[in-house]
Amino acid sequence: MAPKTLLKLTAILSLLIFLTLHSKMAISTNTEDEDDEEEEYVVDTPISVSGSKSRFLARILKKGMRCDPIANNICNGVPSSKGTGLLYCCKKHCRNVLRDKNNCSRCGHKCKQGQRCCNGICTDVLFHANHCGKCERKCIPGVSCENGFCGYA
Repeated sequence: MAPKTLLKLTAILSLLIFLTLHSKMAISTNTEDEDDEEEEYVVDTPISVSGSKSRFLARILKKGMRCDPIANNICNGVPSSKGTGLLYCCKKHCRNVLRDKNNCSRCGHKCKQGQRCCNGICTDVLFHANHCGKCERKCIPGVSCENGFCGYA
């Protein structure tokens, strides 16, 4: 193989590796704290779960736990996490309507692209000084939120 061809192939391969790694890092940082499936909700007051013999188990509900809005409604209107969560049975799964961008303030109400559900309100986290980049991330007074970063220049 000619040295010129080898140099071109090396450059193309290096570029492909860089782009692959860069895209994987961008995907992992964008989904960093969105809709963590392992999230658990600590219920503010114990609830009665059929078949549960433990009071501790009746105080913890996992995100996405199965529910039936009619028969086994274990999470409709249940406050959790010291009042910062409000659980409802949406499409047969427990959801926190104060934080879930697909069920913001009520089941089925989706936030637009670039918005997150902060305290039950779809919020543009790219430019909101009190929710900059994610809910409850406040910028220092006098510093604006731009593109999800405080004081981004």
